Amino acid sequence: MINQILSLNPIVQAGLATLFTWSITAIGASLVYFFKKINKNLMDGMLGFAGGVMIAASFFSLIAPAITMAENLKLIPWLVVFIGFFSGGLLLFIGDKIYDIYEKRHPKKDDHFNKKRCIMLVSSITLHNIPEGMAVGVAFGSVVYGLEGATLIAAWTLALGIGLQNFPEGTAVSMPLRREGLSRNKSFFIGQLSGIVEPIAGVIGAILIIKVQILLPFLLAFAAGAMIYVVVEELIPESQTNKKKDLMALFTLIGFSIMMILDIALG
Repeated sequence: MINQILSLNPIVQAGLATLFTWSITAIGASLVYFFKKINKNLMDGMLGFAGGVMIAASFFSLIAPAITMAENLKLIPWLVVFIGFFSGGLLLFIGDKIYDIYEKRHPKKDDHFNKKRCIMLVSSITLHNIPEGMAVGVAFGSVVYGLEGATLIAAWTLALGIGLQNFPEGTAVSMPLRREGLSRNKSFFIGQLSGIVEPIAGVIGAILIIKVQILLPFLLAFAAGAMIYVVVEELIPESQTNKKKDLMALFTLIGFSIMMILDIALG
């Protein structure tokens, strides 16, 4: 079975590998089915957990690799990362303001469901998954082009690492959505949907590696900026409305620690 997969065209393998990373996202999102009632402490804790996951992913999965890639491509690392990071956060800031204007003109009927928070959360995780999918695609595409150090084993190892990182990310989307009042089915569907961009980006990255490679550092930093904006603007402030603020902060540390371990151990 393994030999058959390794004998396939590397671009096909890129598609299979990123389908695997998406499936792990779906498994993480499926945890929403294991909770029967919406407990405020639990859901606030999951918001804090999601914030920790996203902070860790922003640095270890996005900014650090972006710096390394920029250096390898003979770019100016700090400039590329700054432009990408600030652009990602600025995009969500502008989107935030546009949504505020829309909301004033179309007041929401249901005070419990915060559409803006949900849209920002899903958007940031999705943006984060696009460059990750491209990174896997580039790894497989490098084999096609015979680039130095490129092997199928290394590409599959990268896919495995990203896939395992996606587990808490799927949970980080579906659980807060459930907290906002969405049904389990909708929360799961949107949670797994945030990862479906990876197979698309993976195949594109494998096909267009020579052109895409120089954009990857910017895209990685861009996704990091978007994620940090959501964490600071929505997730942590909302989790801190809980009476047990110290416990919610602990969940943020747990989320950060789990994501950090996955990134370092499997990176």
